[in-house]
Formats: sequence, structure tokens, C-alpha cells
Amino acid sequence: MALAEKTEQPELKRVLGPKLLLLFVVGDILGTGIYALTGQVAAEVGGAAWLPFIVAFTVAAITACSYLELVTKYPQAAGAALYVHKAFGIHFVTFLVCFTVMASGITSASAASGAFAANFVTGFGLEGGPGTLLLIALCFMLLVTAVNFRGVAESVGLNVVLTMVELSGLLLVILISFWAIAGGAADFSRVVAFDTPDDKNVFLAVTTATSLAFFAMVGFEDSVNMAEETKDPSRIFPRIMFTGLGITAVIYVLVSICAVAIVPIGELAGNATPLVTVVQTAAPDFPITAVLPFISLFAVGNSALINMMMASRLIYGISKHGILPRFLSKVHPTRRTPYAAILFTTAIAIGLITFLSLDSDNPVVALLGGTTSLLLLAVFAVVNCTVLVLRKDPVEHKHFRAPTPLPVIGAVACAYLVLPWSGRPVEQYQIAGVLLAIGVVLWAATYFTGGRNKKKFDDAAIPGKK
Repeated sequence: MALAEKTEQPELKRVLGPKLLLLFVVGDILGTGIYALTGQVAAEVGGAAWLPFIVAFTVAAITACSYLELVTKYPQAAGAALYVHKAFGIHFVTFLVCFTVMASGITSASAASGAFAANFVTGFGLEGGPGTLLLIALCFMLLVTAVNFRGVAESVGLNVVLTMVELSGLLLVILISFWAIAGGAADFSRVVAFDTPDDKNVFLAVTTATSLAFFAMVGFEDSVNMAEETKDPSRIFPRIMFTGLGITAVIYVLVSICAVAIVPIGELAGNATPLVTVVQTAAPDFPITAVLPFISLFAVGNSALINMMMASRLIYGISKHGILPRFLSKVHPTRRTPYAAILFTTAIAIGLITFLSLDSDNPVVALLGGTTSLLLLAVFAVVNCTVLVLRKDPVEHKHFRAPTPLPVIGAVACAYLVLPWSGRPVEQYQIAGVLLAIGVVLWAATYFTGGRNKKKFDDAAIPGKK
């Protein structure tokens, strides 16, 4: 008997209309990527830093079409895991999708901790040696853990406030840059100048930069988990998701153009706080520019908390249903939070931050941001294939249908950006491989100690990503 037949749960309240859903989509996409990685993107392609963001937007928009067909066809809050399970019905594959999404949350939060440390040092004028940055990053992660353990009452109203703060920082960059441009303090010849590393041609440099820029576009896929709380999702989801993607893409392109026009590429490339450098260069005596590092702290801090909450709840969910060891589903008796899953995901994040800070030659934020996009692009490639498989499963209600070539193009594009010849550092594959190996070992230990006799994934048992 399926879990859904054993217990009847009340439906989630449908409170999200078009405006609130749009703010959710925009707020989920904005965050660490654009605040931290603009300089790393410029290091790959020089002044044409806007181009990888456009390519990343295009791939994201094509993949969004697949998500839209699936979420309007199956308006449930389980996301990619539900779709993959419906298409293939292989429990191990469904588990891998779940664990890959969970791992992407940990790498994203770990990247955010590095960005937080860099902005903290800049904002408070501290000496930013490697040891100091590592200490701040670890303290920040422990703070996120404490908040996660205590329990965060997320609401639509809070999401609106967080989105407005994050958006205000990017609009501040754009407006101050426009003011500097109007005063003749910009060099637009840099905007069309490709400056690639010696070992890469232009195409390889663009794909490498796109892999980084894609980190700034992820988040749109999380909105499908709000399907059960959205009014008439089959009708409003397509328009709102494309609008949200379009708004963030325009903001990102404007920010990247302003950045390379105002700051020389040599100063921008590899910069850990690129947008702070942009506003300080554009208006060094303008008092409000001192606020941006703190807005950046808020933006990346919010991203880290959301991702660690998602990761711990995913681990809790799949452990609760007997797919991972049961001890990971333990809930604190007073706080009512999944403390075992929180400690597990935090331990992985701290290990990643510490090891990479001490042992990697690549910038940690770029390395972890690239690993996040690697993991999610692998999921997106599968989701694009899933759309075509589920065409044989008709439903009675009307839903969005992606033009057939788009999922094919999306699958090929996402798969290409996952593969080594896209120019990714080998360390990203090593990090992703270690994380997935941890999941497989835990799954195997559970399976061979009796897990195979316990409940498996069904449509009601797949945990969502909220």
C-alpha cells in the first residue's frame, strides 16, 4: 500500500498569485553567483563577461520549458525527483537525483560562506589573509547551522523582504555605474574585448565562463516546489517563470557590462568582491557605496541558509523513508528540527570549506560555484530527457507543452557543460564525485542492512526541496 493510501494529509494552502510567485522566482535566482563570480567570469573571457551570462540564461530558459511542462502536468511539490521517478521508476536513480540536488545545496552554501568571508573583510576593513578568511567562513557556517537548528519560520512576506534587499544591491551597482558612465568614467571598448587564458580558445573560454555564470542562474527550478501552494499553477507558472528569468538576466547583463566598462579587467578578474570594487571605482566619495559590502553579506548569507535548509530537509526526507540510515531522520524533541541531518550536512560543508581553503590553488568560491552548476546541470540534462519520456503519459487537464526540439537542445547543452571538454577544472569533478560517493555508500549500507525491505520511493514519499 502506498504511503498516500495509509494517511490522508490536508492539501497545502494555495496563497501564491502571480506577483508573489514572481518575487519568489526572482529572489531564488538572485544571490551569491552575481555578487561573487563576476570577476571570475571576467578572468575567463575578459571584457565580454556579459556573454556567458546570456548563454547561461539561454540554457536556463530552455531547461525552464521542460520544468514548466512537468510542473503544469504534475503540479506537486517534489521537483526533479518526482519527474525522474515517474519516467523511469528506478529507485536508485531517483535517489541519485535527490542526493545530487542535496549536494548542490551544500556546495552552494559553502561557496556562499567564502563570499561572505570576502565581503566581511572588505566591509569591516580587516586584513584578509587565508587564515582569516577561513575562520570567518567557518564561523559563518556555524551560525547558519545554529539558525537552521533553531528553526526558521519562512513566509512569503519574509521572502519579499529578502528579495528586495538583494535586488537593491544590484540596482545600486547599476545606478552608480550609470552615474559614472554619464560622467565619462567608463571605457566601453573593454566590453567587446575578449581576453582569454593562454591555454584556451574563445569557444572553450566562453563555455568555461558559462559553467561559472550558470551558478548565478540556478534557483528557478526551486519554484516548482511551490506548485501546490500556487493558485492555478498550470496557467500562471509559464508566464511568471519566463518573466522572472528575463528580469534576472537583464540585471545580470547590465551589471556585467557596467563592471567591465568601469573597472579595468586586470583589477576585476579574479576579484573576490567584484561589485564592491565597481561601486568604489565608480563613486569613491559617495557615502552609500559603503553599504554594498553589507548588502552582499545579507544576500550571500540568505542563499547559504536557504541551501542548507534544503539540503538538511532532503537528507531528513530520504532517511525517513528508509533510503538512507534511519539515524539521519532524528528530530530534536523541543526544537522539532532535523538535527541529525543538519549536523551531517554541516560536517560536509565544513570539511569542504577547510580542505579547499588549505589545499586548492583555485579560488574556493569559483570552485564550489562551478561544482554547484556541475551537479545541477547533470540533473537538468536528466530532466530534459524526462520530458520526452513522459510524453507517453497523458493527463486530463491542460498544461504547458515545450516544443519538442527544446528538451533535446537542453539535454545536449546541459550534458556538454557537464563534460570535461567544456573546460571545467578537474577539481570540480573530484568534489562532485566524493559527495556522490558518500551518498552511494550510505545508500548501499542501508540497502544491505535491511533497507531493501523498507518503503521505497513512491509519488507521495519523494521529499520536496523546500
